[in-house]
Amino acid sequence: MNRSDEPERQGSPPPFPIPELDVPPRSAVPAVAAIAPGGARDATRPTAEAVRSWASALAERTQIPARSLVAYAEAELTIRDTEPGCGLSWSTLAGVGRVESHHGRYGGSDIGADGRLTPPIIGIPLDGSPGVKAIPDTDGGRLDGDAEWDRAVGAMQFLPTTWSRWGARASGDGRSPDPQNIDDAALSAARYLCASGGDLSTAQGWWRAVLTYNESVAYGQNVFSGADAYAKAARELR
Repeated sequence: MNRSDEPERQGSPPPFPIPELDVPPRSAVPAVAAIAPGGARDATRPTAEAVRSWASALAERTQIPARSLVAYAEAELTIRDTEPGCGLSWSTLAGVGRVESHHGRYGGSDIGADGRLTPPIIGIPLDGSPGVKAIPDTDGGRLDGDAEWDRAVGAMQFLPTTWSRWGARASGDGRSPDPQNIDDAALSAARYLCASGGDLSTAQGWWRAVLTYNESVAYGQNVFSGADAYAKAARELR
């Protein structure tokens, strides 16, 4: 059975197909692909212009917003410099972003040129309802607007407590990290995954990282399926 990345609408191109892969945990890693077509993953860092050009081409193929692809790519490139042993790929971040917020488009949200989500993406209250954990407010509602219960926020759906530890400002402009900024969210997710999994180029490390992000095998398989499909699509770029 296949899942598509986006529902088909009249007059729109066919949705990008993502095969649902029933991969046993810790048995394999998804495919990876270079950010620049034909380039090795350890090659010289591509320019911002090259990243944008690559993202634009891949967006047409995968229906991921180009702005989100830029955020995923820049997060991988930063992690290569700061945590070279992590082995994180942009496609894994794309796999997470697909499941968590449809790459920042959940609920009709739009991604601005500056990476900011409008309107902000804020999850349901974690109030102990059936099937929902009970997590009383931890930040006075600063990030999620709820002073009673915590909620997951942003394109990568961080809880306030997790964001307070792993949130990072991608631009380096000295301002506070913003979970509603796709660049900050992608880099923060990258840092969290690397800290959780160690070497994500191995099956053990990749699954440990993703299952720490969400303790569900079905979730891990969903992320794997998206990451694998996106990387294979990127390999076809010329």
